[in-house]
Amino acid sequence: MTNRNVNVQPAAGRAVEDQAVEIVERKGLGHPDSICDGIAEAVSQALAQTYLDRVGKVLHYNTDETQLVAGNAAPAFGGGEVQEPIYLLIVGRATKEYEGTKIPAETIALEAARDYLAENFPHLDLGTDVIVDVRLGEGSGDLQTVFGEEEAVPMANDTSYGVGHAPLTETEEIVLNVERRLNGEYSDENPVVGQDIKVMGKREDGQVDVTVAAAAVDEYVSGLDEYRDAIAGVREYVEGVAREYTDRDVTVHVNTADDYDDGAIYLTTTGTSAEQGDDGSVGRGNRANGLITPNRPMSMEATSGKNPVNHIGKIYNLLSTDIAQSVVADVDGIRQLQIRLLSQIGSPIDQPHVADATVITEDGVSVADIEDEVEAAIDAELADVTDITRRVIDGELSTF
Repeated sequence: MTNRNVNVQPAAGRAVEDQAVEIVERKGLGHPDSICDGIAEAVSQALAQTYLDRVGKVLHYNTDETQLVAGNAAPAFGGGEVQEPIYLLIVGRATKEYEGTKIPAETIALEAARDYLAENFPHLDLGTDVIVDVRLGEGSGDLQTVFGEEEAVPMANDTSYGVGHAPLTETEEIVLNVERRLNGEYSDENPVVGQDIKVMGKREDGQVDVTVAAAAVDEYVSGLDEYRDAIAGVREYVEGVAREYTDRDVTVHVNTADDYDDGAIYLTTTGTSAEQGDDGSVGRGNRANGLITPNRPMSMEATSGKNPVNHIGKIYNLLSTDIAQSVVADVDGIRQLQIRLLSQIGSPIDQPHVADATVITEDGVSVADIEDEVEAAIDAELADVTDITRRVIDGELSTF
């Protein structure tokens, strides 16, 4: 084992599962903030792969400032229309020439963004409903130097940190899987449910409340009765998903702002609130583990769109989550584990300034009993830090 600065200590306070109140949120695939995250990461992967294909290594870039300006729409039973298109601006930095080889970074970005929208938003007409624009400048010279050094392990581009935890609580599992499955198997069979789904979970002692906002697509709704039926179907499905992850009492609420008497309902033409009044930005939504968890420490870094080679805001948030999950799986006796990784700019990313692990153990197990095992597992994960880069470029890891 190498001499990395790994610190293992008992956690202060109670496990999240034991706290009186827990709050968990997930912004779904079609939330305007998540749209920006998804496009930023799609562009990032496309640029990284192009650099590898053309010059044999990933060059300096970041696309983590993508912005969305909402359009204007007139949804109506049976099908409405988008009256003003959504505007998407891909903003960042990219290397456009390397040792005589020119790379059409902005063309690559546009193609990746359009492909992502086409794959994930079937109700969005790319020809009329959305404008995609791109502005990629060149990177700072000093950061390019840090990025481009020919080292076995890249040097950190920033002094920053990442945070991860495991295992997920029951409420976290519910929130994460409700959105993913509504936007997967359920919407595949029920296209009335659009991609803009937000899930908020609240556990208060033994009671779990799940509040879902689910955009309905007007093309598939002929009237208010059909809308009511669609919402009832979502509620029943979410109740079933929740029962898979907890024995606690669960109450599900769907589209609580609806007012049937006034006809005010969550009806959209494209399946996302981005069509009308809801703007978006990279990094304002889910953290690297797919959740927003106010009961736990979180990094405010945007993960999506950052380069996967040496950008700590991406690597350490993904890595800390990965480490927490693998350590909990490999080391017996851990009830809750939190990992914090801190970098120093210009230092090798496998040598964090500190890797801090706080542990809550199962009954009958002390931190001292497993400290060496936890430290060794963290050290092994850090030694393989560059594997995160490959997995991100290959699309194996989600960033939001």
